[in-house]
This record gives sequence, structure tokens and C-alpha cells, in this order.
Amino acid sequence: MSNKEDLKQEILKAYHFRHATKEFDANKVISDDDFRFILETGRLSPSSFGFEPWRFVVVQSSELREKIKNSSWGAFSKLPDASHFVIILARTKLDTMYNSDYLQDHLRNVTHFPEEHLATFLERVEEFQRDDFKLLDGARHIFDWACKQTYVALGNMMTAAAQIGIDSCPIEGFNIEKMNQLLADEALLEDGHFGISVMVAFGYRTNDPRPKTRRPFDDVVKWVE
Repeated sequence: MSNKEDLKQEILKAYHFRHATKEFDANKVISDDDFRFILETGRLSPSSFGFEPWRFVVVQSSELREKIKNSSWGAFSKLPDASHFVIILARTKLDTMYNSDYLQDHLRNVTHFPEEHLATFLERVEEFQRDDFKLLDGARHIFDWACKQTYVALGNMMTAAAQIGIDSCPIEGFNIEKMNQLLADEALLEDGHFGISVMVAFGYRTNDPRPKTRRPFDDVVKWVE
């Protein structure tokens, strides 16, 4: 078997291994090196226009974990036993609109976008946001656009974790307004520049999951030739 075929099988094995872990072993802790690797796969994830509209808040504080557990029905059974718990924030329209200070700084100082092409590029972004995707019709539209991108990073982190034998569980079981208020009270939303998108727990399973089930390949894949 070729190296490529071996790698493909290893990746598929990780996808079969990964499941939404409901209970974690509180006695097993992910190493710092392994967890930094997981976070790095999130940081390196693609995003629309390369804007990186996310922040990964790693919550190891037992006090804050308790507050989250009592505010999120989806996190209740995962905390405090998960080795690591991450809140994925998405940037709001204050940072993601075509004319925001964040995008100006990001393009100039992070991606080093050529200054002579910057104005034209931002005009294209404005056209995309205003006309193509209608993102400027309301604050929720452009925030949801940012949230969709955080799920790319979420998926990459969970897959990377599975490839090194670490379990995970994505969590949407929470009231958005209540969680945003909790995070604002903890000074984690930077005065409205961020909002909660999704959460994810990492650790090691206590029980083996049921066999994975999915719809047949030909039911979910359509070829147009």
C-alpha cells in the first residue's frame, strides 16, 4: 500500500473514531503540546476572504466552568470532567464590515495586502457583503456569516484531535443571549466586538460509542457531468 493510501486510511479511521463524546474521564488530561497542536489547526483554518473572524477562548477556570455548566444545558454533562473546554467566538459587524478598523489592520499588518490594491479589494468586499450575500441587511446576517466560518475551524480541530486519539464534543445547547451576557460580564467579548458562536469540549471518553451511522454515500453525493 502506498504512503498516500496509508494516510487516507489513517484519516478515515480518525473520522470513524470521532464521535460526540457525552462523558469524559476527569482523570485524563490532554498534554499542553497536544492541545496546542489542536488549537493550531483551528488557527490555520481557512476563512472567507482570509479575515479570520474568530477567537478561541480556552476555559480552564473551574469557577467560570461552573457558571457555564449552569447556563448551558448542552455543556452540563461535559463540565467539569472535560480536559479542555473551548468557547469559539465570532467577530461582530464592528469588525467584519468592509469598512471596519479590524479589516484595515488585518489586511495591512497581518496579510500584508498591497496598499495600491487595498481600496479596490475592499470595494469588492463591500459588493459581496451588500449585494451578493445581503449581509448588510441586519446585524445578525453578518454575524451569522462569521459564525459559519468558525465551524470550519471547529471541524478541523475536532478532526485533528481524533487523529491523535483525543475525543471531543461540539456544543450548541445554550441560550445565546444568556451566554453572551455571561461572557460579557467576564469581559471576554471586548465591548461587543465578539459574540458566542459555538463551544467544544475535549478530553478522553469513558465509554465506547455506538457504531457510527451515516446515510449511504450515493444518497448524499450527487455527480453532475
